[in-house]
Amino acid sequence: MPDAESYSANDPRLGLLLEGIVRLAAGDLNTRIPVSDARDEIDAVIMGTNLLAEDLQIVYEELEQRVQARTQQLNEAHLAMQHMAMTDPLTGLSNRSAFATALSEAQANGAEGNKRPAILLLDMDGFKAINDSLGHTIGDKVLETVATRISGAVREQDMVARMGGDEFAVLLPGVSPAEASSIGSRIIAAVSGAMEIEGQHLRCGVSMGLRMADPGQRAEELMMEADIAMYESKADGRGKLKVFEPDMLLARQMRNQMVGELKEAIAGSQLVLYYQPIIRLDTREIEGVEALVRWNHPTRGIIMPDEFIPIAEETGMISDLGGWVLRTAVEQLKKWRSDPLTAGHDFSMRINVSAADLQRLEFIEDVREALASAGLDPSLLVLELTESAVIQGNDLDRYTLNSLRRLGVGLEIDDFGTGYSSISYLRQLPVDTVKVDRTLLSALGSDPAQPALLAAVLQLIRACGLAAVWEGIESAEQADYLLSIGCTSGQGYYFSRPLPEPQLTEQLKHYKTWPVS
Repeated sequence: MPDAESYSANDPRLGLLLEGIVRLAAGDLNTRIPVSDARDEIDAVIMGTNLLAEDLQIVYEELEQRVQARTQQLNEAHLAMQHMAMTDPLTGLSNRSAFATALSEAQANGAEGNKRPAILLLDMDGFKAINDSLGHTIGDKVLETVATRISGAVREQDMVARMGGDEFAVLLPGVSPAEASSIGSRIIAAVSGAMEIEGQHLRCGVSMGLRMADPGQRAEELMMEADIAMYESKADGRGKLKVFEPDMLLARQMRNQMVGELKEAIAGSQLVLYYQPIIRLDTREIEGVEALVRWNHPTRGIIMPDEFIPIAEETGMISDLGGWVLRTAVEQLKKWRSDPLTAGHDFSMRINVSAADLQRLEFIEDVREALASAGLDPSLLVLELTESAVIQGNDLDRYTLNSLRRLGVGLEIDDFGTGYSSISYLRQLPVDTVKVDRTLLSALGSDPAQPALLAAVLQLIRACGLAAVWEGIESAEQADYLLSIGCTSGQGYYFSRPLPEPQLTEQLKHYKTWPVS
């Protein structure tokens, strides 16, 4: 059989056909073999080869288009996933991860003159009460509204992020300290304005920490220090801007140390109770004692509750602390009532209850078990609750209060008159007694209008069917005036400071009526 060269010598079309097939096989689908006028069998093969090349080219182009479309879809999906991974789904703001990345990039770019990156860290004030009382739907809309207000108060180049919960952050890429403070103040003003959501008129401020970045400082460290400044703002009354200072870091380290020590104190035997008497103003008999916890620190001595109670509340230890106070106070009352030398006094035990306790269904059972263990009638225990905790409470709080009331325990509003007082709330709350805050009594003698105010407060409390205890009595004149307008119960340094158990026990043994200083 002749080879291809011999055929080409006789008919050049065979050589063109062979070359075309070789190019097609190499992937050149644009190759076309010329067809002669002979229209014979060789031309038929050439035409078939050309048709095959056209079909292959069409298939290849369609495949290429599909690959391009799929690649584009994959790229778009990847970008969408990246966006989702860096975006808060509720507010549409950047999230914590995106914020940390942007902060690291801003730090890498360095400072320009006196301008450098800065962080504003914001935590909303009072949001938990809104979320608990009005529900998560309204709570989410509050967060969306706050996000919009923050975004409207910053510059175009600034980055706003939701860090989680009710915490937001703003990255200011290049600012002076004065500019950063000005932007922060603008945000506070914008957020604190009233907002109307589903017919509810709400206000929710923010506490803010500012940290100006130092060159080369890590993003994690900057965010931690901004967080420290923000908590300083909350501790200083909320709704303020605090600039981070190095001594704040030392205070945080000391606080962290105190957290560990407080855990040991609650688990061990470092807590002690002091007792402050509540006296009948007419007979000067003792009608109750308020149990006040102290921390007998092994190296620092007695630590007052205003130093460690906030830490217990922040860290969730307040329930363990309150449980210890409840059991210890009730057991001590049992001892006084069982001792022949002190049993002649018939008085109740008052203990302070935290807002966190009202959120625990177990608290009702804790109270029941403590009383049963001591064999005491529930009426001998009075639970004191701050006015703000009771009025701002939710359905679970009210359920707990009503359950305690049915148990027979006395309920008392503490610090009445410090800003939340409402006649309608007084009439609706399941409480027995109101303890009037010391600030109302302190102006007696210096403000001519104060006697009339005190009388009006007493009439208001009585009109609601409640008893009143006046705290902060420091002089005979104050005690006598309160008695003259019909007050029956009081507490204060005029009668006694809080006393450790041995000292109070001695007083109970030797006096039927309470001696005054």
